Amino acid sequence: MSRNLSRNWDIVAQIILGAVAIFYLRAAAFGVDSMQYHRGIAVMFSLVAALLLYKGWRRAPSDAPSWLDLVFIAGAIVGVGYWILQHEALAYRAGVHTPADYLMGLVVTLLSIEVARRVLGRPLAIISILAIAYALYGSLLPPVIGHRGFVFRRVVEYIYLTSDGIFGIMAEVVASYIVPFVVFGAFMMRAGVAKFFIDLSMAGLGRVAGGPAQVAVVSSALLGSINGSPIANTATTGAFTIPLMKRTGFPPHIAAAVEASASTGGMILPPVMGAGAFIMAEMTGIRYAEIVKMSIVPGILYFLAVGIMVYLESRKLGIRGLSREELPRALDVLKQGWYLFLPIAVLVGALFSGASPARAVIYAIVATVAVSWLNPETRMGPLQVWQALVDGGKACTFVGAATGTVGIIIGVLALTGIGIKFSTIMLTLAGKNLLLMLLLIAIASFILGMGLPITAAYLVVAVASAPALVELGVPLIAAHLIIFWLSLDSNITPPVALGAYTAAAIADADPWRTGWNSFRFAKMIYVMPLLFAYTHILFTGTMAENIWAVVSAIVGTVAFSICSTAFFLVRTTLVEWLLLAAATFLAFVPGLATDLSAIAIFVAVFFWQRRRLQQASQLGTDTPGELTATTADR
Repeated sequence: MSRNLSRNWDIVAQIILGAVAIFYLRAAAFGVDSMQYHRGIAVMFSLVAALLLYKGWRRAPSDAPSWLDLVFIAGAIVGVGYWILQHEALAYRAGVHTPADYLMGLVVTLLSIEVARRVLGRPLAIISILAIAYALYGSLLPPVIGHRGFVFRRVVEYIYLTSDGIFGIMAEVVASYIVPFVVFGAFMMRAGVAKFFIDLSMAGLGRVAGGPAQVAVVSSALLGSINGSPIANTATTGAFTIPLMKRTGFPPHIAAAVEASASTGGMILPPVMGAGAFIMAEMTGIRYAEIVKMSIVPGILYFLAVGIMVYLESRKLGIRGLSREELPRALDVLKQGWYLFLPIAVLVGALFSGASPARAVIYAIVATVAVSWLNPETRMGPLQVWQALVDGGKACTFVGAATGTVGIIIGVLALTGIGIKFSTIMLTLAGKNLLLMLLLIAIASFILGMGLPITAAYLVVAVASAPALVELGVPLIAAHLIIFWLSLDSNITPPVALGAYTAAAIADADPWRTGWNSFRFAKMIYVMPLLFAYTHILFTGTMAENIWAVVSAIVGTVAFSICSTAFFLVRTTLVEWLLLAAATFLAFVPGLATDLSAIAIFVAVFFWQRRRLQQASQLGTDTPGELTATTADR
């Protein structure tokens, strides 16, 4: 429950948010002064900003922090400040920590759990508490997952004082990647990129069947590729596209589901990928350019699948596109906003030329401010720059709220050794069966995703599961991309589907129906990891193998989209649906014979459906959307 702060408190919040954005942009531009300040400020910000901006209980003041909030904020400043100022001394007295060390650790640990509860809900707080309980009572568990157990003081000291805990990898990710790139997205928004992308999508796709839904898909792809936050993307583009979809005839839950599934895809489309590409580069040692090269085709195929499903869904519902008079002209849109592509080009160019992500994002922000002056309506002076910094800082609070609890979970994994043991456990359960291993990882990602944002869920699962995939012969980058894609499901799959619920709130739709329809449109997030594991779609084979993998994936994506919608030219019968399912399976298996077989089945169903459509037209009895429904539609 966020607060609507009074003027004075809002000024305080803006100063905190803007100052943090400036601090990390400075670090990006000139380098990190010291690790303890770099990570410590990130943790302090995640705690203080959340305690200030979010209520702890329903009856708490909405316009100002309560006295208890102020106590908590003071505790966060003292607890994290102690770690920063005493960092060197803490290292010297490792193993003989003082009561003050333990007390400060206890304060920061408890506040981390409370912040997660306020901002992200109870699931993450409960998961972190269960992780601590596991560290305390591991001796009571079966040997396969148990351990000797630790006293509470040892657990607190480990997750507070070591680089494996609260001030560990998640704090580093927030400081080095999340804040700078989210701030870049905020600058782009202030420069008018959202309106430009929506208008460009309208001009290009507004006239096709279900045009507003196609606008949602394309504009969310463009905006999400630099924004990296599915929820922010949903709120930004959805505020325009969802009412437009409803006005043209889409049921509210379908309109919301289209926006949620499209916005989720922004996390997997380069260049930014919600900072995912940079985190993978950090964890795997693989160059950013290589990760982006491997991610382009899968990202495009995801949006191809969503776009085809939306088109077929529109035809099934009998929804037409918008008239020419309602749409802007593409040339006019490009003339007015072509320059907004320049900051993205600067970012990508800098990254591919060898600049660090931190330095590249500084160049991109400077370019954004410069090009904003080409349009008097979006020209960014000092006030607009400050507002962009504040917007960026505020947008970081959602992911930042998970910093402490993710640190607790990763700290417990390291302290108990279960992180290393987990790979062995999964290999034992899977019996070295790769398909079963992928299923187990999908389940783990889904469960953790109920409480963690996508990036945080990926981090936790990757630490524990990536080694198991590698041991089964999956290339390292493929293993990480598998986990990253599977971590997306928490945004669109009930019972916890924050992106879908955000879209449902805009559409005034049933959240549950929205969530399941989002899952229906976004099912490629489960298919693509299979292709990562079993094919060369990530360009891991010879030239011929890579080409066949891409061709097969394209054919399979088209067939899969038709199969998922249960509609081609008309609604599919059960026999037609089964044939398309077989074609989908064959298409995803790289090879000339399988691809030709899939295409042959695909063409046969097409001509059979065209015959049914012609017969219905001659009789004048049915419209395409009304012809025989399959069991998938009943």
